[in-house]
Amino acid sequence: MIAVAILLPWLALIIRGRIGQGILCLLLQITVIGWIPAAVWAIVVVNSDNQERRHQEMLNAVRGERS
Repeated sequence: MIAVAILLPWLALIIRGRIGQGILCLLLQITVIGWIPAAVWAIVVVNSDNQERRHQEMLNAVRGERS
């Protein structure tokens, strides 16, 4: 997913369910200068979503719930 976030940042955001951010990222990416900030933004979002998922799994394990 990190590779997708670097090559197509807008697609990584849309796959993660952040449609509005994906469209805004695409508009930013259209400019050559905006490609790097868009890629960094997508990587941050992907990492944040991964951390949130791990956190929820940890909470579910502590509570004794099955996923």
